[in-house]
Amino acid sequence: MFDQLATLETQRSKLLGEFLGLGDLRPGSITAVTRRCGKPSCHCAKRNDPGHDPQFRLTRRVAGKTVTETFPNPTALRKAQQEVSEFHRFQKLSQDLGGPQRKDLFAPPGRAATGRLDGAEKKTLLRSIRRWREK
Repeated sequence: MFDQLATLETQRSKLLGEFLGLGDLRPGSITAVTRRCGKPSCHCAKRNDPGHDPQFRLTRRVAGKTVTETFPNPTALRKAQQEVSEFHRFQKLSQDLGGPQRKDLFAPPGRAATGRLDGAEKKTLLRSIRRWREK
């Protein structure tokens, strides 16, 4: 048990150090969209034509709505790609920091695998809840 705690503490310290190394963050995902301009005389109006060069867009959710952002130049696109990559790295580090091995380590014996209470544990918990409500 002590070895597991020491290993987890080492992993935690390493993860926190990685948090400090994160750069600018930007949530969302970048996609490439090929488009057609709509002019009947343009090459993109012909059948089986792939359309114009892809246009890169950043899509993200803001207050329950999808917001799309386009980039004015390749430099802005590269900056956004780096920020989105850092945001995804941040999400992974956050998941690793509260990973399942920590939950299993600190769970009472016998409950780590199922996550359910047995009959005696359930009765004890219900009694303590009733006492708390009565106060």
